[in-house]
Amino acid sequence: MAELSPIQPCLWFDHQAREAMEYYVSVFPNSRIDSIEEYPDESLDEHFAGMTGKVLSGRFTLDGVHFTCLDGGPVFRFNESISFVVSCADQAEIDEYWAKLSHDPESEQCGWCKDRFGLSWQIVPANMSELTRRPEQVQVMMQQKKIVIAELENA
Repeated sequence: MAELSPIQPCLWFDHQAREAMEYYVSVFPNSRIDSIEEYPDESLDEHFAGMTGKVLSGRFTLDGVHFTCLDGGPVFRFNESISFVVSCADQAEIDEYWAKLSHDPESEQCGWCKDRFGLSWQIVPANMSELTRRPEQVQVMMQQKKIVIAELENA
């Protein structure tokens, strides 16, 4: 296993950490589940009631980026204040990631989408700063849900 970065995101899931890891590694190339530690048998301690077999600590890698995750119950939920940026080489790559990650049409705006776990992603062209230099381009981007490169280039 590659050396872990000293800083890595930790994702708190209600009870879907294992499902999320499996899904994310299927979406991104060069990805893998590195380890899964489960909660101990709930009979050992009342704090673990209902958590037997759930993910106490999961580690996975998405295209070279290391993540940690856990099943912590419904106390905390994801929101748009944290998102992950996916820099795409071209429109085909944007379309592919959008199709796999966008799950909530009401949350789509300017290349942002939410996946089925409620995590926010920014699916954008790698040259986004070049495509939004002029006010007209920014206006077009603000009207888009999924980024369409040709529309930005033609603005």
